[in-house]
Amino acid sequence: MTRKTAPCLFDLPFPEAADLSLERGHAAQFDGLMAGVDEAGRGPWAGPVVTAAVILDYGRIPDGLTDSKKLSAEKREALFPLICETAVVSIASASPKSIDQDNIRAATLSAMRRAVEGLGVRPRYVIIDGRDIPDGLAIPAQSLVKGDSRCLAVAAASIVAKVLRDAMMTRLDRLTPGYGFAAHKGYGVPAHQAALERLGPSPHHRMSFKPVAMARKP
Repeated sequence: MTRKTAPCLFDLPFPEAADLSLERGHAAQFDGLMAGVDEAGRGPWAGPVVTAAVILDYGRIPDGLTDSKKLSAEKREALFPLICETAVVSIASASPKSIDQDNIRAATLSAMRRAVEGLGVRPRYVIIDGRDIPDGLAIPAQSLVKGDSRCLAVAAASIVAKVLRDAMMTRLDRLTPGYGFAAHKGYGVPAHQAALERLGPSPHHRMSFKPVAMARKP
């Protein structure tokens, strides 16, 4: 099991829904240097997994900031530049090759660690969506299930990761036509399954994922 690799004397309490006042108080304990981390793309059959780390300025929270899954694509894309303008942001990704080599969980956690390490300002505490904390993270941290709906910093990271990954998949659709990446973003929808059966996997597919491996042509 992945464990904390830096000393953490306590886990910050977060309610079931994000609370700006409470979260601002949490961040103040660390001089505002509290980062949220999330990913986009663990489940798809193709494309990278993208992670983001965000240190919010709690005096300049963009209006409408919430879990990316609760927002339309248009709203996410409108929030994306506002987050980048008002917060410290870092991204990292893991390619399909890395995912196949290391497995999706390990590749995602590695990308999360690299996103934190890439921040232009070193955080003093990190909130990570999910149940795991990456090995080698030299900053006190806690995991937070459903963190993207309970912590605004994690919500911001979820938006950044989602918008960037969607853009990557749209570009892959132009480079590798026929699979419909722009429409389904690599997820296992029937149209994607049909394209796999017709064309076989592309270099952007995750060969370690069973539906892709089963579609591999001789």
